[in-house]
Amino acid sequence: MRRNHPAWLLLASPRGPLMLASLKTLLEAHPNGIEFEDAVEQLATVFADNANDSDYELDDDHPLAARRELRLWLKRGLIVERNGQVLATDALQRSLQFLDLIQEKTMTSTASRLATVQRAIETLEAQLNRSQAEREESLTARIEALNKELTAVRAGEFEVLDGPQAEEGIREVYQLAISLQADFRRVEDSYREADRLLRQRIIGEKQNRGQIVDELLSGHEALIQTSEGQVFEGFYSQLVKTTEIDEMKSRLRAILANNNTDKALQRKQKTDLRQLVSRLVGESERVIQARAKSERDVRGFLKSGLADEHMRVGAILQDIFQAALEVDWQSPAVRRRPGPLPPLAMSQSSLPLVERLLVKQFEQLGNGELDLTVSEADPAAMDQELRQALQALNRARLFEATVAQLQASGKPLTLGELAKALPPTHDLETLAYWLAMARQAGIAIDEQTESFDLRDDSDGWTRFRVPVLGLDYESVRELQPEDLE
Repeated sequence: MRRNHPAWLLLASPRGPLMLASLKTLLEAHPNGIEFEDAVEQLATVFADNANDSDYELDDDHPLAARRELRLWLKRGLIVERNGQVLATDALQRSLQFLDLIQEKTMTSTASRLATVQRAIETLEAQLNRSQAEREESLTARIEALNKELTAVRAGEFEVLDGPQAEEGIREVYQLAISLQADFRRVEDSYREADRLLRQRIIGEKQNRGQIVDELLSGHEALIQTSEGQVFEGFYSQLVKTTEIDEMKSRLRAILANNNTDKALQRKQKTDLRQLVSRLVGESERVIQARAKSERDVRGFLKSGLADEHMRVGAILQDIFQAALEVDWQSPAVRRRPGPLPPLAMSQSSLPLVERLLVKQFEQLGNGELDLTVSEADPAAMDQELRQALQALNRARLFEATVAQLQASGKPLTLGELAKALPPTHDLETLAYWLAMARQAGIAIDEQTESFDLRDDSDGWTRFRVPVLGLDYESVRELQPEDLE
């Protein structure tokens, strides 16, 4: 592991601190990936700031050194580049978690965590026990304890977590929630590794289609049985049921609204927890794409194998038809000779029938020259509808204008007030974008509605009925425009 594991190599590298500093900043600002050239520029800036430090052994050409360094870690598997975007791997996440742990000064073995461990031991022991009587006794004790707790709650006697215990619970939930992204990355890497091995088997060995399909299915089944695979399958089943995802979002908003959250988590950690569900959805989408890639490869292999079989069948038929043409059908002795095949009820006196069944060579008519004439058009003659279609909504500018307006107003604004302050040029897209900002910021949306009118140059006045909500500067200032696309 010391010679091969990317996390170990990074932490032992002389330039490891600079790599971690730049990548941590970039990936926190762009969780969905960062352009490779932007990463090179950021790392070159860090190299330039530490050029006089002899511990890092930096070259004079900082951009070239940064590019080489990133390419080196791409080769070692610390980061990956997909579609021009640099993404973190599980090894980089482990390195960042290690740094967070050595800087953490809070006590982890508290009384509440001891109770959690004791309950886990009790539950696991009961599930491993094969005795029916002891299993029944354990369930009865748990039901009695729950009934007592329910009776106390109905009487108004219950304890609300506050202070250090609540802060510890919030930090524990945050650590578990953030680790889910690393689990999804491991599942994605496993699918891509299985796809790579499957491609090698398809190219390097002569296997029939059934063996390849069996290998694909067995590989997917093995990945699902892993711990991270089970986590992904559980979350994927919740994606189908939107109610469970909505409940998860509402519970996270309730935790973030608690007074103890400000003491337990930093601002960046609260933002990560608020955007947890949307990031998990994005990670699951990448996992699904990686799994679909293997299925497409196998589907292409099956189709190509079927095409080869069709070619072989066609070649055999070609030989049969060619042999039939070489027979002297004019001879009565040949026509009356018994054959191994049953009668096919087809006329053998008409030779063009056999000739029509032969594979013909396609002859292209004409010289096939390319038409390279230049077609010109007057931009002034373009239709007005085409011009309107080309004028798309600038979402980045709308986001900046909305945040600036909320900061200037100093109070929450409804959608009607925002539409009055910032008259939209694309009414439906603008309202949908503001609703997405409210949902991403965790603002509650109920069944109450408000109505307001907007004027369009071509359609006249249009009345819109939208939910009543209040967008404020504190809720939206930490949002990232790329997360709202």
